[in-house]
Amino acid sequence: MSQSPSTDQEQPHIVSLVLHAKKALQQGQHLCTRASEVSSSSAQVTVDVLALDAQVRWMSGAVLDQLKLAAQVAKSIEQKRSELERQVEEWDGIRNQRSDALDTILETLSTQFVPPEYHSVSADSSPFGSQHGSDDEGDRDRHTDENSPFGPPRLSPGTRLSPTDTIRNRSPLARRAERNSRHTDRSRWKSLRDFVDEGAIEDMLDTIEKDRQELDDILATTADYPESLLKTIDTIRGTVPVDVPLPSFRDIFKSQEKTSSKMAEQLESLVHHYNNMDNAFHDFEAGEEFSEEDMQGMNGDADALPVIVGELEGSLRSIEVYHEQLLDAKATSEGHLEGHRNTLSDLDELGDIMSEMLERQQAVENESIDRLSYMHAQLQQIESLHHKYTSYQYSYSKLVLELADRQQYREEIQRRVSEMAAELDARVEEERLRRANFQTEHGPYIPEDFGLYIENPPNRWNVCTTNNEHLEPLPVIDSGQVQAAKRRIAEIEAVAAAARVVTSQSL
Repeated sequence: MSQSPSTDQEQPHIVSLVLHAKKALQQGQHLCTRASEVSSSSAQVTVDVLALDAQVRWMSGAVLDQLKLAAQVAKSIEQKRSELERQVEEWDGIRNQRSDALDTILETLSTQFVPPEYHSVSADSSPFGSQHGSDDEGDRDRHTDENSPFGPPRLSPGTRLSPTDTIRNRSPLARRAERNSRHTDRSRWKSLRDFVDEGAIEDMLDTIEKDRQELDDILATTADYPESLLKTIDTIRGTVPVDVPLPSFRDIFKSQEKTSSKMAEQLESLVHHYNNMDNAFHDFEAGEEFSEEDMQGMNGDADALPVIVGELEGSLRSIEVYHEQLLDAKATSEGHLEGHRNTLSDLDELGDIMSEMLERQQAVENESIDRLSYMHAQLQQIESLHHKYTSYQYSYSKLVLELADRQQYREEIQRRVSEMAAELDARVEEERLRRANFQTEHGPYIPEDFGLYIENPPNRWNVCTTNNEHLEPLPVIDSGQVQAAKRRIAEIEAVAAAARVVTSQSL
């Protein structure tokens, strides 16, 4: 600086420079103070963020654990339902098997025809009751019974029936013609199925089907439980925050420290500039004059002040940006924490719902098991009917063989009686001729008061049943019926033997 006196125009310029330097210094101090406050606040926010993040992570883990337990409950309900459905499917399989077996035996009965001589018109005579039997059929069957061997023959008073009477009164051709006539007219025949009360069977099957439908209705009450639980679990899981990465606190603090150091240097330069301008002002007041070069230097320094202040503002903004990032992280953690509070309420509600579901599922399981036990008992009725109808068919086939044996027995007896009657008639005739010869040869020489009974003819003999019992009535049995009965008996006995083998192997 030169020692030239100053002018009045230069003084305001120096004052303006000093004020400008002071203002820049004040702005720098304010910015640095603000930066220090923001940095301190950032440190506290960082602590808060770490604490909130720890709480959120802990609560997220707890929520996920609870959801895993809820998923296990849903899986448990699904397993229980699957087990019940398996038992129901097993019952369905047994029912279908037994129903098919019952249908098969009924179809078999419908193919086995019964001659009208084998049965009466009364449904009570059938072990199962007859579901058919109109008045016309009754009249026709009554007419059949009147001419059937099962009914007693109509005899005039005092008439006795014996095998010889039957043989003498009806020729073999007449008997054969009558038998063929009855067997040819098969429109009057019934099948074994006609003696089955199918109406009662249908009622029983309808009852079983109704119980089966009611079981479906019971199972349907909890059908949506597993899916509903899993949907609710997925919904709650969707509210659990994902692991959002936190800001790099190390980088933030390192950047803030670097920025703060730079701001401190810039503030120091502003202080230095203000001190220089203040000293220049005092020198100016002391009468010191500044050269043009000095003035240019001070003006240049003054022109640089806005740049420095702008850099300080930029540094402050950088620190505030980091601070805002920390605040955003804190707000996010607080939002997650608040969301977890709502999630906990949802979990409490879900717990109550699961308790109700488990109770209801247990009640459904108990009721279903009871019904299944009852329904298995109902299937025993189908099995019993199948056994009864199989035994019915088997016994009927045995009946055919028994009647065939009786018919063979009666024909053998009749043959022997016929031979005996012919032999007796021949012997009686021989005895009559012998007595006649005796009478011719010796009669004229014997006084009348001798041999009072010598002229009596020999007794004629008639073979009959004991106590004049009626001849045993038997239906007509042809060879086709006998062969069919033997075939069915063999089939039934083969099936029974195979069933016994399977049972012994399973045991």
